[in-house]
Amino acid sequence: MTPLAPTLRLWLGDGEPTALVTLTEARGSTPREAGVHMLVTAGAARGTIGGGRMEWDAIAAARTLITAKERSQRVEIPLGPAIGQCCGGYVVIDLELADGATLARIEAEEAAEAADRPSVLVFGAGHVGKALARALAPLPLKIQWVDGRADEFPAEIPEGITRRLTPTPTDVVAEAPPGTAYLVMTHSHAMDFEVTEAALRRGDAAYVGLIGSATKRERFERWFRARGNDPRRTETLTCPIGAGLGRDKRPSVIAAMVAAELLIAFAKAKDVSATADKPAAGAAPEQEAAWTATRGPAPRASNCAASPRGSRASSRTTA
Repeated sequence: MTPLAPTLRLWLGDGEPTALVTLTEARGSTPREAGVHMLVTAGAARGTIGGGRMEWDAIAAARTLITAKERSQRVEIPLGPAIGQCCGGYVVIDLELADGATLARIEAEEAAEAADRPSVLVFGAGHVGKALARALAPLPLKIQWVDGRADEFPAEIPEGITRRLTPTPTDVVAEAPPGTAYLVMTHSHAMDFEVTEAALRRGDAAYVGLIGSATKRERFERWFRARGNDPRRTETLTCPIGAGLGRDKRPSVIAAMVAAELLIAFAKAKDVSATADKPAAGAAPEQEAAWTATRGPAPRASNCAASPRGSRASSRTTA
């Protein structure tokens, strides 16, 4: 994901009047979640709050704010027939003329978000490893790419990925934080087995994936049991990885499927964590209400965005 802070710093440094657009509230079905930002100038925009007529109107309002040299404005938009959208939700969008304090706030937010991203370890810089690095780089993940062969890495590592050159990849497994995802695709089946074993033995992975086939999985499971490991650990192993499209083994296709598997695994892990302290069945109504109040209503699945047509929105402005 591309951070906005560097762009805002550049535009402010060039003296370009810039508005920060923030999706402050998102109720019901909306194209994006609350808290997302975009930047708008008289002739450019970076980031997105969801697209469609909603974003179109927000950009227009931001440019009006810039022209009028107003400090801030709030826009409230129901996502219904009036703006040619059928999401059914309701959004509140805050606009502000950006300054140094705005930049400091966005930098802090983006640093905190980056630090909180799930960790992914990719073992192996072969064809699939390279394709996977390209597929994962745009996603909100902390990625380390591990191999012991310096010449296998490309000259330019995709932005957002850290190269880790080491002959002992199991040491990297040992250092990983809980909830890490492990993708194993080295040049050596023996090394694959050792890294996968180390990840499974931890018992705290969000995902453990081993490239290969059903036959390779059977051999790994026999090897894993023979080394005295609990065979139930392999129930969480994904092998082969990225096999959702059957016989298509092109590296780019495998990488796309693996990226989807990872995002689903992280979403499931997040859901489990979010409900870990949920009151047990039969708990007092006030306990259930208190738990729900700390989290808000469950969001509806939506990524709707319509083409610009006529619209209506209410707004408040601060000079």
